[in-house]
Amino acid sequence: MANHLSQSLPERTFQYQSSLPPLPVPLLEISLAKYLDAVHPFASKKEFKATADIVKKFQEGVGKELHLKLLQRARTKKNWLEEWWLDAAYLEVRIPSQLNVNFGGPGPYLEHCWPPAEGTHLQRASISTWHTLQYWNLIRTERLAPQKAGKTALDMDQFRMLFCTCKVPGIKKDTIRNYFKTEREGPCPSHLVVSCRGRIFTFDALCDGQILTPPELLRQLRYVKERCDGEPEGDGVSALTSEERTRWAKAREHLISIDPHNKTILETIQSSLFIISLDETKPYSTPENYTNMTLEALTGNPTVRWGDKSYNSIVFSDGTFGSTCDHAPYDAMVLVSMCWYLDQQIKATEGKWKGSDTVRPTPLPEELVFTVDEKVRSDINHAKQQYLESTQDLQVVCYAFTAFGKAAIKQKKLHPDTFIQLAMQLAYYRIHQKPGSCYETAMTRKFYHGRTETMRPCTQEAVKWCEAMMDPACDVSVNAKRKAMLLAFSKHNKLMAEAQEGKGFDRHLLGLYLIAKEEGRPTPELFMDPLYAKSGGGGNFVLSSSLVGYTTVLGAVAPMVHHGYGFFYRIRDDRIVVSISAWKSCRQTDAASLFNSFCSSMHEMLHLATTSQL
Repeated sequence: MANHLSQSLPERTFQYQSSLPPLPVPLLEISLAKYLDAVHPFASKKEFKATADIVKKFQEGVGKELHLKLLQRARTKKNWLEEWWLDAAYLEVRIPSQLNVNFGGPGPYLEHCWPPAEGTHLQRASISTWHTLQYWNLIRTERLAPQKAGKTALDMDQFRMLFCTCKVPGIKKDTIRNYFKTEREGPCPSHLVVSCRGRIFTFDALCDGQILTPPELLRQLRYVKERCDGEPEGDGVSALTSEERTRWAKAREHLISIDPHNKTILETIQSSLFIISLDETKPYSTPENYTNMTLEALTGNPTVRWGDKSYNSIVFSDGTFGSTCDHAPYDAMVLVSMCWYLDQQIKATEGKWKGSDTVRPTPLPEELVFTVDEKVRSDINHAKQQYLESTQDLQVVCYAFTAFGKAAIKQKKLHPDTFIQLAMQLAYYRIHQKPGSCYETAMTRKFYHGRTETMRPCTQEAVKWCEAMMDPACDVSVNAKRKAMLLAFSKHNKLMAEAQEGKGFDRHLLGLYLIAKEEGRPTPELFMDPLYAKSGGGGNFVLSSSLVGYTTVLGAVAPMVHHGYGFFYRIRDDRIVVSISAWKSCRQTDAASLFNSFCSSMHEMLHLATTSQL
């Protein structure tokens, strides 16, 4: 009977957290064999032999010692990587996060209810905010269903970081402040922050414990907008969050030193649920071309975003939406899950509020005014200038490939994600006449506090297939090309499945590198070998790619290296939407050319899969 009862109760969001398995440590010889396999496409025979010798020496010597230390660490921590990854990938990084680390993207709603329309933005923002607050409430009351892969529960810890979370800059290393609590854990901040024309306002999203309705939220947003329209612009302190991290940390210390009230304001922003950014641009986009909106989300006005917040909901004045988020506390899938929820809710209600229009008396938004001096003003100007220069260098295209999508690919019994990854490899190879070291995100959420592992799609099999496709002599038969393609598919699927089981090698190597560093040992030769960086190691991937999912939600990131590309995509039944970024100052790369090359690769691959079936 008791068992029957427990089955009928809905699952709680975090109920599986304590029973998730610890993150495994792969076997050293397997990781090193995989590493050697991965550097192959980038090496001459001579270089490969030198690297193979280095790897052998590492495996029998210092690598073995470091690996034992890593196993020791894994015995005392349920996730041996967690703190290290947070520090190395995010918190110790000193370059400005707002362009180099944050991810931004368009809100999906223009595909159904909300095409661009003047004069609708505040009303739409109130509805979108209301649905976002419902999502916060689902997590707070633990009623958001835990995500699963098949029947396997996935780690939900990152969902705690979506609201009431902020990164705080430090001189050498940043920290994450998370103020969120579930109902069982105690009170949780419930105020929102609205940013408009360089000014900052706050109000509580609850009245008598109930979430404000869209008409009530609309009143608050209108109040902020009318005040900002009728009065001078603010100081734009938010722009400081777009600065290089140590500079921002020093500017923040100075800000606090001139007036203790500034610290209170910073706390209010840090602990707020999220930021609503009222942005005056009109990025106008269509379901075929999201370029303007994606670019604005990623590179727009720094005085109306708080770059360190885990979620900024950007409301453009043409009634479209975007977002920008700090990447440190969570990975994109958390935001994708929420935006997909918003999208479904808005679609189901046709973007309208069907409830009561009564507006309860609640306090009006309060403006948060920083005390600033000449130094702060000069810091803000420097931040804006630095940000403007780097954003002007970023090229982004975000287009839909509409010839076919998931349905046609699956009909050929091929994996849609692998299909796109190989098309990207071929597209890169065609433009640059050489293989491109590539990072694809593999999710490790089957494990306690698991985040990601690197899957490297530029395999020897993929390169051989690209060579066959590009053979100018045309003496490669269709069958040989198809055979090479299927080998590349099967290698990719195998590596991806292993990475998701915690059997990738990149995080393992990072762990060994960090243990050596922590113990003050010299950097092992393996990490100094030119092939290590050339194959993408140490964050040097030329293609930084990720499948954002099978929904209407997409985002974009800047390239990892100056001569590289960011390549994010979402897969629908009838289309593939891709956002590609590149740096304009690099003469070799062009995002639009890569997209065009990608489209022809997609057609060729489908054709190859079709003719071979005849």
